[in-house]
Amino acid sequence: MKSAAVRAAIAMLALGVAAAASGRGAPDVAIIVPVEGIRPSELVDSWTSARAGGRTHHAIDIPAPVGTPVLAAMDGRIEKLFASDRGGLTIYQRSDDGRLMLYYAHLQGYRRGLAEGDRVKRGQVIAAVGASGNADPAFPHLHFQMLTTVPGSAWTAGEPINPYPLLTGRRGRR
Repeated sequence: MKSAAVRAAIAMLALGVAAAASGRGAPDVAIIVPVEGIRPSELVDSWTSARAGGRTHHAIDIPAPVGTPVLAAMDGRIEKLFASDRGGLTIYQRSDDGRLMLYYAHLQGYRRGLAEGDRVKRGQVIAAVGASGNADPAFPHLHFQMLTTVPGSAWTAGEPINPYPLLTGRRGRR
């Protein structure tokens, strides 16, 4: 259970990021499309799409051929390298200020030598697109999620926000 202070901090950050995403303010961090060769105009807003088991998709999927480089979408630190049944090979990256967590899933593999605690720069190759976890092998893609969080919180903590508006400058699903 999150403390009231943590919930309040996440809510305040979510309001700031939501304002930035709606065009009412500038984002705190510079975010790029995290798949090499994909332009913002090629992205599709899959936020809130229905998923198996009645789940709602709180991310966007960026289709690309297996092996396409996955880029760090912002400057920050590799918080966690993790394998799960749903996400397959995944990376959690925390922003320099500790208030955003990026989640990259369905990876084919990590960049050679990548380790937890590594500092990464926006645009640096960190992995390769794949279809690991519960991804359809016929639809390799990067599952990309942004979460608002608080500095020092667990890598599993955070509230998802739609990355589509920040990546494209267009209004996204709510």
